Amino acid sequence: MGDYPQVDTVIEQIPDHVAIIMDGNGRWAQQTGKERKEGHQEGMEAIRRVTIRASERGIKVLTLYAFSTENWKRPPQEVKFLMQLPVKFFDRFVPELQENNIKVNMIGFKDKVPGSTKKAIEKAIDETKNNTGMILNFAFNYGGRAEIVEATKSLFDKVLSGQINKKDISEEVLQAELLTNSITPYDDVDLLIRSSGEQRLSNFLLWQNAYSEFYFSKLFWPEFTGEVLDKALLDYQYRSRRYGAI
Repeated sequence: MGDYPQVDTVIEQIPDHVAIIMDGNGRWAQQTGKERKEGHQEGMEAIRRVTIRASERGIKVLTLYAFSTENWKRPPQEVKFLMQLPVKFFDRFVPELQENNIKVNMIGFKDKVPGSTKKAIEKAIDETKNNTGMILNFAFNYGGRAEIVEATKSLFDKVLSGQINKKDISEEVLQAELLTNSITPYDDVDLLIRSSGEQRLSNFLLWQNAYSEFYFSKLFWPEFTGEVLDKALLDYQYRSRRYGAI
């Protein structure tokens, strides 16, 4: 997986929902003699490359793990820089998203997000709201466990208020309370990709990844291109998804 692939094979089985854990910006910077912030900046360019290719391939939803609820533990200066990336990204690339009919969406908890960052995200969502192509779904200040906890609280309140009965709670009812209800009917992930060689979920879409296929690349996120995405899609094409059946 270490080289850029040349994919000439026709990719026929395209997943509806692809989710990516964009890992390795800092390590890429370290190995190339750059500062960590330069790794994050190059990672932003990788987002653009992969997003355009995903749209061209006909993927319905591309969810990117941009900032987790655990990332606040990083040094304050790095967190401050990361909070500015959405502002820079949307300022530069919204016109290209418009050209490709891509719609911006966000899942996550907005309470701790700085006003300027929140404003940039909301502006991009508003400017692309009428687009009918692929949904570019940013998971920003997102955590899978927190999402399930908040969904549970919401259902508890509904039971207490008499809106629903306890016996009526099902997987479908709980799923409707999750943050991914904004991308229904593509809530569930079909293909999860993680860069940098790490092989763990890191609290990302825990419910939605229940039956997803996993693809791990040793490439750092700044090294990702459309061709790398194609290799993951080609690998997915030959998976057999049985959902517990034979």
